[in-house]
Amino acid sequence: MAVRKILGVLLIVGGVLALVYGGFSYTKKTHKLDVGVAELKYDEKAKVQVPIWAGVAAIVTGTAALLVGRK
Repeated sequence: MAVRKILGVLLIVGGVLALVYGGFSYTKKTHKLDVGVAELKYDEKAKVQVPIWAGVAAIVTGTAALLVGRK
């Protein structure tokens, strides 16, 4: 029962964050060039878009998980 409540809250929070921010970005190292003592690094920023339907589905699923165990 407690696991279901924790999972439900996490899904609701994750869904709200997905709707508010619309995704997240991260930096990945893509290229590195070593020529003698010179070094060249290129970091690429990538953004992952979270669809609106996924955020809404997470909120609905989290709410259902919280309400299923109630009597």
